[in-house]
Amino acid sequence: MAAEYPGAVKQLSVVAENVGSRLSEVSRDVGEYVIAEIPDLRGDETVVKILQASVAENVATLLHIFENDIPLDNIEGPVAASEYARRLAQRNVSVSAMVRAYRIGHWRFLQWCLDELDRQGTDKDLYAATNRHMQQVSFGYIDRVTEHVIDVYQFERDHWLLSQTAVRAARVRDILAEQEVDLDWAESALGYRLRQHHLGMVAWLPRLTSGESGLARLDRMTRVIAKELECPARPLFVPRDEILSWAWLPFGSHSDVPWERLSNVIESSDPSVHTSFGRVEIGIEGFRCTHRQALRTQEIAAVASPAPRFTEYSSVAPIALMSSNIQDMRAWVWSVLGPLAVDDENCARLRETVQIFLQNGCSYTATAGIQILHKNTVQYRIRKAEEILGHPVQQRHTDLEVALLAVQYLGSTLLRTSPA
Repeated sequence: MAAEYPGAVKQLSVVAENVGSRLSEVSRDVGEYVIAEIPDLRGDETVVKILQASVAENVATLLHIFENDIPLDNIEGPVAASEYARRLAQRNVSVSAMVRAYRIGHWRFLQWCLDELDRQGTDKDLYAATNRHMQQVSFGYIDRVTEHVIDVYQFERDHWLLSQTAVRAARVRDILAEQEVDLDWAESALGYRLRQHHLGMVAWLPRLTSGESGLARLDRMTRVIAKELECPARPLFVPRDEILSWAWLPFGSHSDVPWERLSNVIESSDPSVHTSFGRVEIGIEGFRCTHRQALRTQEIAAVASPAPRFTEYSSVAPIALMSSNIQDMRAWVWSVLGPLAVDDENCARLRETVQIFLQNGCSYTATAGIQILHKNTVQYRIRKAEEILGHPVQQRHTDLEVALLAVQYLGSTLLRTSPA
């Protein structure tokens, strides 16, 4: 049709240029729409980030094709699209969900282009020709890319399923999901004793890296921690993907964890590895429970700014249990702290003093001793904080303590840049 109506190529170029001026907004909208429509793609922050990168590359590539009338034979699939296919294969997300994401994302992308074409106010014939040319090119592109990512997915899926670690991971998932488990079978399958105390652990790398080096670092960190804790047997190490692992540290009949020593060894080890821990629990139910706790702790640590290297569940349990929606938590923290939720040094000092003050029974003397300040300085800070809050710190002190605890662990993620 474009050959019959050459103006369609030029018109589509104009559409692409205008849509491309809002590239970030378009990519974000398409990505959010895909996630909203396909539940299987939700719930894993790392996978969501790769999806967003894949969407951004595909949108930019298609707009580039439209704008410059590039033949599809000269186009290769975006790198992020291949990485996303590999990651879905590793996470056992179905290939149909991946292909559906391309169909839904393509439809959403076309809405932006059609809206822009409408704004151009072209005559009826040019509009129809441009629309048909756009559909022909975009469907051709999506067809090429989906064929490519399906091949990548299948290759990675086969490779992943054949690996010993993936077999172990599948058995672990079965144990985590099943209520009735044959303990003898499970222990034999895992090479790990379930009838003991366990400490659940999640280790991850914040940035993408090559698979072998990433998993090697996570495995090495797990072994260093097990040695430091004097575990009576080898930990159960289960790669979740190339930059995330689950682990269970065996404690035998013991349940005490030297948290300070553990924190020190992590802080002095590989700086690229981040870790989170549950509590020590016993038996197969404890195996599941400490893992859930470690996962919740990891969710908190992953969104904190700055991101902590070490986080343990007991210290963040109230925040972990209420953090399923960070936006709602941020709004609640702002409602409790008001202008004290500003991300600057002055408010940070006041928040720290108020938090210690409340934790120590509203004692000026105890707070001054802990902060190594003069008692008058503590009194001034508390009075200043109350002026900002608009009420005494003892009022709504439970909400205030929880909000301050949330800010302590999540930092600027929950704060605002100005009082407004």
